[in-house]
Amino acid sequence: MKSALLPAAVAAALALVTLPALAHDDAYLDKQKAPNGGQLRMAGPLHYELVTEKGALASKASAIVVYVTDHAGATIATKGATGGATILAGKTRSTAALVPDGESRMRGTARYALAQDTKIVVSITLPGAGPEQARFTPGVVTSGAHADPQQRR
Repeated sequence: MKSALLPAAVAAALALVTLPALAHDDAYLDKQKAPNGGQLRMAGPLHYELVTEKGALASKASAIVVYVTDHAGATIATKGATGGATILAGKTRSTAALVPDGESRMRGTARYALAQDTKIVVSITLPGAGPEQARFTPGVVTSGAHADPQQRR
């Protein structure tokens, strides 16, 4: 009987040891090359890639695009999804409603300017699922410049 329990115990131990390796923290994601030039974050079982406009000015509406994929990078349909983004830069706060725009992305506009202290919180609710949220710091991303979402249509 003990010999029958040993393989199960070993399998359970290995599963517990490998679980942390499956998680992607912000530092790990910042080192990855995002497919659309944005910043990657985990949102529950999903990855969100935030793409902001290069040279966005607080005096005019600029695009915000969020690409939605699974952890393996496969696209997730956003048809019927709802969402929003809250942009915090210093003492300035703005919001953008996000609507489906293409197969696996959400788009909105807001008045914002990227700075070192900018934080953007994105929340998206896919049909039949609960909301998933991710926090971005696009002013300090080190993996490359953000792409211009106007050119990603």
